[in-house]
Amino acid sequence: MDSAYLDRAWDKWVTANVGSSGSSPLKAAVLLNYDPTGPSRLLSTIAEQEGIDLYPVELKQFIDFMRRGNLPTETFVLGSNQYIITSIHENWFAARCLNTTQPSGEGAIVMQTAVYVLVALYDGSIGSASRAMAAADQFASQLSRKNL
Repeated sequence: MDSAYLDRAWDKWVTANVGSSGSSPLKAAVLLNYDPTGPSRLLSTIAEQEGIDLYPVELKQFIDFMRRGNLPTETFVLGSNQYIITSIHENWFAARCLNTTQPSGEGAIVMQTAVYVLVALYDGSIGSASRAMAAADQFASQLSRKNL
């Protein structure tokens, strides 16, 4: 794996897409090393994160959720927020926060590549979700071109 490429690509993508200003499509993003065929005793590691502070132990429930594959019937937790799946696609899914304090809501886009899971978090509703999806897809496509 080319970690220098990943670091450069992440930094460039984060600068353009993640931030607390209204012009950024995402409020936070996390990139996880993820091998769905690996032993469950191995924790996925956080490759990169921006706008949120998570620890690998906190991600255990989320990784277990991903491994079980019961996406439409379960919820998952990231940080202090609980999410429910709203749409499922071939290599990504969208979720809405159940316990948000934001009037317009919060959501997550989760995309899986060959060796990573990208979690993109956003504030807002349909328009914000579309912008978040476009931003997440842009980074996932860069990883896929490098078979990452």
